[in-house]
Amino acid sequence: MSTHGTEQPGDQEPAQNLDYRIAHLQDRLASGELGELGVRVEARGQKVLLTGTVPSAPCRDEILRTVHEELAGIAVHSDLVVTEASSPDHAEELA
Repeated sequence: MSTHGTEQPGDQEPAQNLDYRIAHLQDRLASGELGELGVRVEARGQKVLLTGTVPSAPCRDEILRTVHEELAGIAVHSDLVVTEASSPDHAEELA
């Protein structure tokens, strides 16, 4: 008896599954507390590349935590840049 034409949940091709997981991650990043739209998530073979700019180190850490939850078992490379501006350590002198 042939099972041709019936798909089991684990029968998806890896690339399609990764694309689906990335799309879900992007939705979660955009709709979550962070509302992060400045982070790009791209599949590179069976790995994922994160690029973009985030406002603070805690924001970056939260994004990475979310990424690792959503993409567990997938190699992720992060090139996120933190733009956190620190307070000056002295007064600016005006001439």
